[in-house]
Amino acid sequence: MTTSAENYLQHLDRICAETIAPQAAEVDRDGAFPTASIAALRAAGLMGAVSAPDVGGLGLGFRGAAAIVRRVAEDCGSTAMVLCMHYCGTAILEAHAAKEVRQAAAAGDHLSTLAFSEAGSRSHFWAPVGTALRNGGGVRLDARKSWVTSASKATAYVWSSKPLQAEGLSTLWLVPTGAEGITVHGPFDGLGLRGNDSSAVSAERVRVPESAMLGADGKGFDIMMGVVLPLFNVLNAACAIGLMEAAVRGTAEHAAGVRYEHLDSRLADLPTIRNYVARMRIKTDMARTLLDDTLSAVDTGRADMMLRVLECKASAGEAATEVLDLAVRVCGGAAFRKDLAVERYFRDTRAAGVMAPTTDVLYDFIGKIACGMPLF
Repeated sequence: MTTSAENYLQHLDRICAETIAPQAAEVDRDGAFPTASIAALRAAGLMGAVSAPDVGGLGLGFRGAAAIVRRVAEDCGSTAMVLCMHYCGTAILEAHAAKEVRQAAAAGDHLSTLAFSEAGSRSHFWAPVGTALRNGGGVRLDARKSWVTSASKATAYVWSSKPLQAEGLSTLWLVPTGAEGITVHGPFDGLGLRGNDSSAVSAERVRVPESAMLGADGKGFDIMMGVVLPLFNVLNAACAIGLMEAAVRGTAEHAAGVRYEHLDSRLADLPTIRNYVARMRIKTDMARTLLDDTLSAVDTGRADMMLRVLECKASAGEAATEVLDLAVRVCGGAAFRKDLAVERYFRDTRAAGVMAPTTDVLYDFIGKIACGMPLF
């Protein structure tokens, strides 16, 4: 059965059950890139969720991409984050790349990602300090990118630099990962999302043709704010919500199944435990409801769209850490074991708050909107 906009969730459920979930623990334990999971998603056509139908994509938009990322995150946060960054990169390619690149991204033959954050400007991803200079008929790029998901596995980076010569904060480029002068400073060995191949990447005298420019010179900031920020925040929130959903389900099942034999009662028979699980459920539902409203704002172009976009990532990231704290409290010592997966979700949720734009940066932006101030 061919994957379509009508049945993609059925295909996704099968892939999650047959491939993603069985490999999630190994991906986390070994810090291994989820190659088989991405291959299964590619074979089903799900890498083309945000790609247009005229290049072989599903054309699902924000809502469909969020549904996919959320469902995948319930089984493997690392795979969900790889998908998140692929969709974000693909959205830029859809708007500014050649048709053959768009077709490859839609088919999953081109794994995309973003290379924005830099050592010099840290979480202020919109302000690169890396440079672009004309050099011998082409363009020379030099930069130290601090975090790039799928750093060694992507086909090419959507790369930011200072403008070539125009006014503005940045310019975007399509840079092949195998370009001479690109160095991936990996492998990644982090606390959570251990299989997402996130590493620092440096460029020293990397040469690309001027035709590699995505959009106009100096317009990178506009693309970041208009294309990337809304989609990235929505998908990051979806990832956090997927992790929360899995934690709530796993915690409730654990509480209902564990018994105090000497008391002939279950853990869930304790009102305190039910209280904690209820709080987990409420916080998860609140984050999901805000995400749903954000998607409605995006779909209709509502006046409060940017506010919702900023709020949904901050809300979901904060809620996820609270929900997983409660999960550990309910499950007790069992939460420290690998088999329950709570400790993996606990670690994976920590990424949302420190992933640019960080929660503290988002709070600043939201506060500016509330006070009637410009964001920048």
